[in-house]
Formats: sequence, structure tokens, C-alpha cells
Amino acid sequence: MAKTWLITGTSSGFGKALATIVAQQPDTNLVATARKTQDLDYLDQFTAAHVEKVLVDVTQPADVERAVQVAQQKFGTVDVLVNNAGLGYFATIEESDMQQVRHMFEVNVFGLAAMTKAVLPLMRAQKAGVIVNLSSALALTTLPTMGFYSATKYAVEGYTDTLRQEVADLGIQVMAVEPSGARTDWSGRSSAKAVPTLADYQQFSESVEHVADSVHDAPGAPQKIAQAIYDQVTQADPLPQHLPLGQFAYEGGLKNLTQLVTEIKSRQDISLATDD
Repeated sequence: MAKTWLITGTSSGFGKALATIVAQQPDTNLVATARKTQDLDYLDQFTAAHVEKVLVDVTQPADVERAVQVAQQKFGTVDVLVNNAGLGYFATIEESDMQQVRHMFEVNVFGLAAMTKAVLPLMRAQKAGVIVNLSSALALTTLPTMGFYSATKYAVEGYTDTLRQEVADLGIQVMAVEPSGARTDWSGRSSAKAVPTLADYQQFSESVEHVADSVHDAPGAPQKIAQAIYDQVTQADPLPQHLPLGQFAYEGGLKNLTQLVTEIKSRQDISLATDD
């Protein structure tokens, strides 16, 4: 039986690269979402019977429900959900625009959760399914001016780890993917920024101001990242719980987590002394 993938945010970047891979596979159906019709025109080259394009803003409940209904009506179910839709925000924490920050949380966290909630009844009914949540290397470590973006991805990590435990006995597998910086348009049209104006944060001004330009030099290859995700979903048994991709994710994550383990162990006496 053909497997059906539902991938959000397929207008560019990882989502577009992954949708292109999935659309070429035999015995595979694709439901691809984006916010603009023209952003999905690249899918017209593939067999229309196995590809469905749906306009979705993940912050809108009606859009989310419609995407799942289309998948069910056209293909019967959803076997693989990839929560890829997301955006970024570059600013120091003190100078961040909280309206922009809240919107980012709506997309990166609550939009992801809404799509998952809509798909879970289908997966529970069939006692099978895979959920892939796009997190970030910045959920394994952090960088200045990306604090609130990291906060959204740390939230995705906690959500994903909990969901995995809750559905473990239902035949549903859940994986968090933590990509490093890659050559996508994420830091351009998919992100907002606030260049520091306070004198105390001027050391970060240039990096924020030119963040959209730096993407061209990023080491991550979107096609390779998408292929790695596809290969793990279709070949790995069991599915990894976490998939860090890229040198920064691997080395930065290991360094940060090793330091955290060291610090926790160094406070063992204090920690244990607080229990009766």
C-alpha cells in the first residue's frame, strides 16, 4: 500500500527539498503545504495523482484541519507527518519585539502542535505512523541574538520527547531533527530581525544586519539534509529519537551537553540534599 507523507512548509529550504524527494518515489503519496499557490508550482512536474498541494498557514486552525481532511479524502490517511514550517528571529533578548516573538512561537511551536494534534487520530486508528519535527542545532546549544528562536526549538524538543513517550505503545514513532545552518532562504524571507541599537550590544550589530547574506556561505546542503531525513524515516529501525545534522549541530551539541552533564554532576550533593 502506498505511504502518504504530509509535509508543512514546502515552499523552500528543507521542506521543498524533502517534498521533491518524496514526490519522485514509487508507491508514495505527497501532501505538500505552503502559504502561497505559486510556491508549489515546482510540484507540477510530478504525477498529479500522487501529489496534492494545499494552502496552509499553520497558525490557522481551519487550514490545519483542511490539510488533514484533504490527505484523508485523497489518499485515505497520513503515514508520515513532517512538521517543517517555521521561521526565525534575530535580535538580542532585551531589544526583541515581543509581537514578533509571539508570532514565531505561534508558527514554530503551536502550529507544529496543531498539525500533530490533527494527524494523531489517524495514526492511532491505524496503529502506525511517523512524526518528524524540525527542531534546530540551536536546541542543542545557543548563540547570541538567537535566544527566542532557540526558545521555540527547545520547546519543540520538550514537546517531541514527551509525545514520543505517550505514543510509544501505539505504533507511532517520533523524531526530532536538529539541522545546522544551511543554504536556504530561512534567514531571509522566512525570518525577521532587529539590529541592536543599544551601545552595550553593538558587538552583535553586524551579524544581525548581514544575517541574510551569510546564508550563502552556510555549510549545510538542503538536499543532503532532506535525503538524510528521508533515509532515516524509510530505512532506520528503530527511528532515531534525535537526528543532529551538520558539524555545528554535532560538535556544538556535544560540547554544550557535555558541559551540562559535568555541571549537574558537580552539584550532586546540593541537588540530592533538597529531598526529604
